Amino acid sequence: MAWCGSAMAVAAAAVVALSALPAAAQTPMPTTADAQADKPKTREQVKLERDEFLRSHYWSVDEDNWVLRPEFEAPFGVKTREQVKAERNRFLSTHRWDTGEDQWVSVGPEPRDISTLTRDQVRAETREFLRTHDWDMVEEVWVDKRSGTKRR
Repeated sequence: MAWCGSAMAVAAAAVVALSALPAAAQTPMPTTADAQADKPKTREQVKLERDEFLRSHYWSVDEDNWVLRPEFEAPFGVKTREQVKAERNRFLSTHRWDTGEDQWVSVGPEPRDISTLTRDQVRAETREFLRTHDWDMVEEVWVDKRSGTKRR
């Protein structure tokens, strides 16, 4: 019986020791796909990719860019130029570059659609804004007369 108790103690100690191993020791071995991704491409692979690209694209002098030939379709998941431009414009309409923080900063919620307002409503809002704000020519910002906060 004493032997059985000591064997259980050794087994318990082994479980504790194994559970205390660092996480790196417990991670699975890399797969062949991982190993292939780490290997540099061979010269032949690069030449095949180049030939495939040249077969499906041509250089447009007007656009100063490579253009997909009409008889080819874009690879799955690649966005069209129009989609990319729309996303860019949507981002630029809701963000501004803050040089102090050196990053893009959200300008708040989605911008209002001003085209839905009447001319009288736009005039009234403009009048109210000009009544409550002054333009600081030195810092080139609008300053709230009531609180002194600055607004770009």
